[in-house]
Amino acid sequence: MGCQMNVYDSYRIAAMLKPMGYSETSSWENADLIILNTCTIRQKAEQKAFSFLGRLGKLKKKNSNLIVAVGGCVAQQEKEQILDRMPVVDLVFGTHALSRLCEHVYHLETCDDRIVDVTMSESVHEPDIPVDVSKPGDVKAFVTIMQGCDNFCTYCVVPYVRGREISRQPDKIIEEIKMLANSNIREITLLGQNVNSYGIKQKLCSFAELIHRVNDIEDIVRIRFTTSHPKDLSDELIDAFGQCHKLCHHIHLPVQAGSDRVLKRMNRKYSRDEYIRKVNRLKAVCPDIAITSDIIVGFPGETKQDFIQTLDLIEKVGYDSLYAFKYSDRPNVPATRFSNKVSEPEKSERLKQLLTLQEKLTLKKHKDMVGTTEQILVEGLSKKQASDSHKQYHWTGRTSTNKAVNFSFPIHHKDNGAPLTGRLVNVKIIKAFSHSLWGKPVDIESERMSSKGDNYHAA
Repeated sequence: MGCQMNVYDSYRIAAMLKPMGYSETSSWENADLIILNTCTIRQKAEQKAFSFLGRLGKLKKKNSNLIVAVGGCVAQQEKEQILDRMPVVDLVFGTHALSRLCEHVYHLETCDDRIVDVTMSESVHEPDIPVDVSKPGDVKAFVTIMQGCDNFCTYCVVPYVRGREISRQPDKIIEEIKMLANSNIREITLLGQNVNSYGIKQKLCSFAELIHRVNDIEDIVRIRFTTSHPKDLSDELIDAFGQCHKLCHHIHLPVQAGSDRVLKRMNRKYSRDEYIRKVNRLKAVCPDIAITSDIIVGFPGETKQDFIQTLDLIEKVGYDSLYAFKYSDRPNVPATRFSNKVSEPEKSERLKQLLTLQEKLTLKKHKDMVGTTEQILVEGLSKKQASDSHKQYHWTGRTSTNKAVNFSFPIHHKDNGAPLTGRLVNVKIIKAFSHSLWGKPVDIESERMSSKGDNYHAA
């Protein structure tokens, strides 16, 4: 549950457990070990985690040997209290205890104990050999380049549950990405709480320099990254969008609010005007760049005028899409103690207004793409399949600007229906929807002629 870093960590967990004889199962009833990787960035996510754990009680009664483990941010935050609250849980391991997970599982296989390991370290544990976090058929992979955060935004629990900012060594990151490229991964997303400050604290290479190194890796065709803190968005990184041909034309740049007064209370360390100047420079370097963002509505003390400024900023920037959330108090953070809390009905109404505005802007951007030809990286078959009688499959992928595109393609073809997964394909957009686009492939024959390998085709 939670962010992309949890996805990455969960893949690592699955890979680490294989040498111990564990493999994944789709059935809870067949499981010998259930691991829940949790998120506590919002109250709803934490509640969802405990609700899930509550449902495991029946399985534990049927199978007394079942091991239940809880990792991630809720584990780091609640520690021993999870054992008190949830008798079903055998192991609580924090955000810095991943490297010790196998040791704890081995112990629980033979001993009737309950373990809590939430010790934090001052360095990133790096295995001697990088762990392959890809799975057969995967086209994209996440790679965490750093952990923790030093910003201490007044609403955010991350520094308390993931610790202070620590960057991985660049050579280790490059080694891992090369291994993923050899496993047919074509797109890499570099992850961190604030990737823009990568390497600064430990005097490593800059984040822009790291992107240039990834750009040189053969068989990686696309690079993305998240999350970017606006205060650390450097000119060097902005210039990379015009210099690195594999760097996708999309940036997620969380603004959180459009009012300077609210930004100051949030401790975001930039002003509305500073944010807009950086957005304008991004657009100057990369005119077709798609910009997405996070916004919190109903932050303590947010007035109606503050909210109007946020709506105004959304229109000025012209976001391609937004992740918007109602503010909720989190343990240990300063905003929990702030006065002038916004009522739940008011937060809900503001969120509704904001989402209505953004849906209109997103749909217009999608409609403007009709008639254009976009290069997409095919991720696999779409969830909505055409019937076999039509001799076609529905495929799905994304543009460089991170727009979801679906298209159909005949099963029977010169290549006897070889899968398109992992290939770059030119698609003409013919229909626009709120959350996706529909198109038809063009010049697919020439793409195949220019293929650099068996698994993807360069257009």
